[in-house]
Amino acid sequence: MPINPAEVAHRAASDAELVAWVDAHDQPLGALPRAELRERGLIGRCTFILLFNSAGELCVHRRTLSKALYPGYWDVAAGGMVGVQESYADSAARELAEELGVSGVELRFHETFYFEQPGNRLWCAVYSAVWDGALRLQPEEVIEARFISVEQAQAESAQRPYCPDSLVALQRYRNRLI
Repeated sequence: MPINPAEVAHRAASDAELVAWVDAHDQPLGALPRAELRERGLIGRCTFILLFNSAGELCVHRRTLSKALYPGYWDVAAGGMVGVQESYADSAARELAEELGVSGVELRFHETFYFEQPGNRLWCAVYSAVWDGALRLQPEEVIEARFISVEQAQAESAQRPYCPDSLVALQRYRNRLI
């Protein structure tokens, strides 16, 4: 399946974007281009926003094929890297508006945690929100989206490729509710 030229341009801009670089204790060290942070195996900050509807269903979406990490994977959270001089909360609001077209909702903060696997080292902030309106997907980042039960998303993650970092965010969120 060919990658859309708009996605390629978006990916190039994304790779060059300056993002927050932090240490193992989530203390700021400066700013680096996203691609350099990844290539050097350094730690960045990111946000995960679990978007539910009022029926308690979770929005899952499929990432475009041009994404640097997990291309074409399903994702249980909107979100992304925290920009330079940006707070976790500001990043969460921006990412939710960019990716899914959702703004003006209350973002509920849950926790931060550290995630690491080869090529992906992150301090992560988890938020949730409720939205019953229409979604406006960012075509350079999101192929499709739908609301399903959390149990269905977890079952699908055993059969389809799902982003491992956001699955950890969802599991941690669910554990905090118990």
